[in-house]
Formats: sequence, C-alpha cells, structure tokens
Amino acid sequence: MSFGLSFSNSNDVVVLDSEYARLCIIYSGRYSPNYGPGNYSSLVTFPAPITTAEPPLIFFRPDTVNGLLKMGGAAAVQGGPGNWTAVVIGMFDQVGYYPNGRYIVATFGAKPVADYGLRLFSENAEPIFDSGTPNLLFTRAFQNWTFISSTQLPQGEYVNYYSVPFDFPENEYLLGNTFVMRMNNADNLGRTVNTWWDFPNKILYAVTIGLSNPYAFWMPAMFAKPAI
Repeated sequence: MSFGLSFSNSNDVVVLDSEYARLCIIYSGRYSPNYGPGNYSSLVTFPAPITTAEPPLIFFRPDTVNGLLKMGGAAAVQGGPGNWTAVVIGMFDQVGYYPNGRYIVATFGAKPVADYGLRLFSENAEPIFDSGTPNLLFTRAFQNWTFISSTQLPQGEYVNYYSVPFDFPENEYLLGNTFVMRMNNADNLGRTVNTWWDFPNKILYAVTIGLSNPYAFWMPAMFAKPAI
C-alpha cells in the first residue's frame, strides 16, 4: 500500500493493513432445534441485519455425539443484499439427534463496537478493523476426498459418499455456505451436498444427491477458528 497503517509479524507476514479487511466475527452463539418439520433445523435470527452486499459467511460446529451426525443443507442465509437477517442450519431427518451446536457469523469487515482502542476505515469509510471485533482465522481445507460408494434412491436419485479423516477439534468450525449451493451437474438441477460427521471413527463425509451421477468431487471443506 502507498499510505496508511500496516502491521507485520516476526515472519514478515502482514496481519493488519488499512486497505484490506480481515475476516471478522460479527455474531456468535449456540443454535438449537426450533424450525421446520420435526424441528430438524435451527433458525438463528441475527440481532440486527447485516448490511453487506454479499451474504455473510456462516461457520458451525455441531455438538459432539457418540455416533454419526447427518447434517443437511448446512447453513442457508436468509434475506438479501444489504439486509441479511438470519440463517437456517439444517439436518437430515435423523432419529436420535437434533441440530445442537455453535455458530459464527463472519464478514470481511468489522463492526464499530469498541469503546476504545484502534479502528481502521476503508477509502469508502467502511470499518475494516475494530479492536472490539474478534477475528476468524482459516485453519485448513480438505479437497482430497476419497470416493466410497454410490447408491440409488427409489425415485432415481444417485447418492454418492466421499470421506476424509478428521479429528474434530472443538475450536474449529466448518464453513457452511458452500454446502448449501447446488453443484453443477449434467442436468439443470445439480447435486445437493451434505456433510456427515462420524465422531467415533473420526471421519468427515460429503454426501451428494442428484439425478445424474458424476463421480468427481473437489469441493473444499474449509475450517476456521477464532483468533483468541
């Protein structure tokens, strides 16, 4: 940058810059079963609308259970550009388990909440750093999925299973936005993508459902944790 403020760490990596926003935690808390048929989803309403043009990034970490937890459509953000109001965290209709866990709502821009400290603004007068807004750091991403098997439902949909070993640390959250969008397919419907969390065997599954059956699957599962 030609002017402004910049901080670098001991490895000469820029950790704060007055031109680039950091990924900031806007809201966080717990989600619980309260929405949809059988309460197999959780509706989290934001304390105030998020006014970014792009939807916020939703990270979630379901509570550890002694079994296979089948998360459904992950995290569907409600609202529209400039007025994002809530998120729905979904599950499969799974006997014995309900959507309970923790969530983080993050954007590339801060909220002006600190009573004192440091605050940086962009050239458009948007707050991009506030010392009272915690940051979220990406920790790892998985794209090396192993194809397990494919089955077919009575209506003709193909269900593909992919896996990757994962140790499920308590302080890492999965980015749910990517698991809401349909993947491109050979038809105009696409494939839905879900995550299954096998805690006892330390395996994370991606499960796709679609009317046609491409086996390739490279979508990353991205994890992050609060920088505290």
